[in-house]
Amino acid sequence: MPLTGKPASHALAEDDAGRMKHYRRAILRAAQKTQIDPAVIAAIISRETRGGSYLQPDGWNSQGAAFGIMQVHRMNSPRGGKDSEEHITQACSLLADFIEDMNPSWSPEQRYKGGIAAYNCGPAKVTSTDVDRNTEDGDYANDVVARVQWYKLHGY
Repeated sequence: MPLTGKPASHALAEDDAGRMKHYRRAILRAAQKTQIDPAVIAAIISRETRGGSYLQPDGWNSQGAAFGIMQVHRMNSPRGGKDSEEHITQACSLLADFIEDMNPSWSPEQRYKGGIAAYNCGPAKVTSTDVDRNTEDGDYANDVVARVQWYKLHGY
C-alpha cells in the first residue's frame, strides 16, 4: 500500500536528504539573512525539485517557467546560479514577503502556511484559511510543513 499524508512527505524528505547536504551551507546562510527557518528552506527545495534532481541542466524546470532548486518564477527575475546562496536568499525573501502579506486576522500558523501556499500558487490565490485549495496537487503547504518536521529532526 503506497504511503500518503505525513508518512509520504517524511519519506520523500528522507529520500532527498543526501542531495540536500550539498546545499546545507547556502541554506543556513540564507536562513540567517532572511529569518526563514532552514528546515522550511530544505522542505521547499525537497518539494519543488526533489533536492535539485528534477531540474534541467540549465537550472530551469521542464516548462521554462521557474528557475533553480527553489523554483523562482521567471516573472520574479531569478538571480544567481541554480543552487547558489544568492538564489536561495532571493527565494526566501519572496517567501518572507508572502508570509508577511497574508491576512493579518489569521493566526501566525495560518499566515505561515498561507505564505508557503502563496510561494507555490501566488498570493492572489490564497484568499481563505483553506490555503491549499489552489496549490499544486491541493496539498503544497501541508506537504511542505510535514517535510519541515522531518528536516527539523535531522539537523536543519
